[in-house]
Amino acid sequence: MWIVRLALRRPYTFVVMSILIAILGGISILTMPTDIFPNIDIPVVSVIETYPGVSPDEMEKRIVTITERAMTTTVNDIEHIESQSYNGVAVIKVYFQPNVKPELAIAQITSIVQTLLRALPPGIFPPAVVKYNASSVPILQLALNSDTLTEQQLSDYGLNFIRTQLATVQGASVPLPYGGKARQIMVDLDPGKLYSNHLSATDISNAMNLQNLILPAGTAKVGDREYLIRLNSSPNLVEAMNDLPIKTVNGATVYIKDVAHVRDGFAVQSNIVRQDGRRGALLTVLKNGDASTLSIVGRVKAVLPRILAGLPSELKVTQLFDQSLFVRAAIGGVVREALIAALLTALMILFFIGSWRSTLIVCISIPLSILTSIIVLNLLDKTINIMTLGGMALAVGILVDDATVEIENIHRNLAQKKPIVRAILDGAQQIAVPTFVSTLSICIVFVPVVMLTGAAKYLFTPLALAVVFAMLASYLLSRTLVPTMVRYLLHSEVKVYQQGEEEAEGHGLIWRVHYAFNRQFERLRNNYRSALAWSLEHRRAVVIAFAIFVAGSLSLLFWVGEDFFPYVDSGQMRLHVQAPQGTRIEETERIFAQVEDEIRREIPADELDSILDNIGLPNSGINLAFSDSATIGPGDGEILIALREAHHGPTQDYTRKLRDDLRAKFSDLTFFFQAANITNQILN
Repeated sequence: MWIVRLALRRPYTFVVMSILIAILGGISILTMPTDIFPNIDIPVVSVIETYPGVSPDEMEKRIVTITERAMTTTVNDIEHIESQSYNGVAVIKVYFQPNVKPELAIAQITSIVQTLLRALPPGIFPPAVVKYNASSVPILQLALNSDTLTEQQLSDYGLNFIRTQLATVQGASVPLPYGGKARQIMVDLDPGKLYSNHLSATDISNAMNLQNLILPAGTAKVGDREYLIRLNSSPNLVEAMNDLPIKTVNGATVYIKDVAHVRDGFAVQSNIVRQDGRRGALLTVLKNGDASTLSIVGRVKAVLPRILAGLPSELKVTQLFDQSLFVRAAIGGVVREALIAALLTALMILFFIGSWRSTLIVCISIPLSILTSIIVLNLLDKTINIMTLGGMALAVGILVDDATVEIENIHRNLAQKKPIVRAILDGAQQIAVPTFVSTLSICIVFVPVVMLTGAAKYLFTPLALAVVFAMLASYLLSRTLVPTMVRYLLHSEVKVYQQGEEEAEGHGLIWRVHYAFNRQFERLRNNYRSALAWSLEHRRAVVIAFAIFVAGSLSLLFWVGEDFFPYVDSGQMRLHVQAPQGTRIEETERIFAQVEDEIRREIPADELDSILDNIGLPNSGINLAFSDSATIGPGDGEILIALREAHHGPTQDYTRKLRDDLRAKFSDLTFFFQAANITNQILN
């Protein structure tokens, strides 16, 4: 073949090419994003409608239905629409057809929802329109607690200090805090005094709005000076609002302090967060799209000390449910298995071929093929994940075929007393077509993967690409680098193959092991030949036995479960608890405390790391848009359970045990488990 002759004439060209592959491959490994899964880029846009105080039924009828109908008229390529209506908040998720640009979809949705404001109830604010991504899942939880700070202060620090600085971390999205008490200026009314002064709550509201103003007044030019005019009637202190007049009754002025009290307080609490039984606040760090989980968590952990240095020392921030540990362990497991597979493959080649030089040639071609695949994946903006790594691990056993077959054929030609260059050319030419067809046959198996749709497309396409690119690179290297290395590395072994096995045996320990292995293999082959001869003589019995085996195997399908992806034991559980309809959030907290006590009785203390309760709905609809929580009101919530990383029993066993025991002891509550780890959350 011309390419083999070219490689033998210009060996340095292909040696430099291999070195360049190694360098670029190493750079690609260091720069490519690393995550558990490929980016599942299903185009989805969320619309968050907010109208405080309106019931879910009215939100659905008066706001959601009108908005959905308008979007189906003017927004292109909608696949389907989902919506959830809560008390005062509604989240509409618009799913688009594949290959739709989310930026265009956001522009179209924004333009139509702005025109609907006049058709919606008066006083409603324009909705928030955000891009939703299936891969945007919680990767780190930051629990805020303190022995001295109040819930109001914890929420304030999380909202205005920690969250705003974490927003600068590349690839991270940080919604508003869960739990705590949202800081708010509160006016506590005295109904008796209002009645005696013939006033209503509306009068108080009007007085506050009319006298708490900042109006633009421009500038005034006096002489050679220009002065900025300020018309600011907003009090500098909260206490000063108590002195605002409301109205004059019978010649006497009624002030706000006469019928109410203004204070720096907090809004009515609708969300409670408890960490191991203590109230606090919670910041959730989300992965933004195709960003790397490991990089985001690393940057967040690096910037946290600088943020906390400017906050009170009483504020404690605990990092919980770190998904980067799970991602790193999963990827490390795949890499470890791939290295073991490569080592076992090298040992098999060494035992069968007997030459450590030939084994070295094959073992060099394997990582170069994988590095070439990584380089191409990097150019295609793919990530390093368990799917691409799994594809490469799968390809390790296949990649040795091209180089091994070529080297073995070169050995055969050397045994025919040919010079090494002629043996290389003849050996490569004799197997050129069979190896090319074999490589294409393996690659063409993955062609149907391109036709997949939905989440399966984003999961398995990178796996197929990783295998195909590695196979094509392996074939190219077997035509170029392998002949070059054979010419220079096997020159000293030419006599071994030309003299024959009898004279060659005894040249070193590896050769003796090789011939001992061959003798055992020949014995196994003779036994197989005898078994094959017996099978041919008893064809009917063999066919019947095989049919019984196949039928028995097919019958196991009724006992084997079905799932989109295998279960992954991450040591985390996510339990949803729902109290009877109408339960107050304070009562729900008491119920959660009882459930938490039962969980601690079921799971040994040395295996339990932490328990995090998230009760009720968050204050912001943005949190609902980024969450897959099933919470619908103050009567339900979630309990996140983390087991110790070093030592814990099977998580599924604890899940089954808790499901049975909790239902038996709390018959009036509803329990179900949701996806807890990053794997199941992305796929669900």
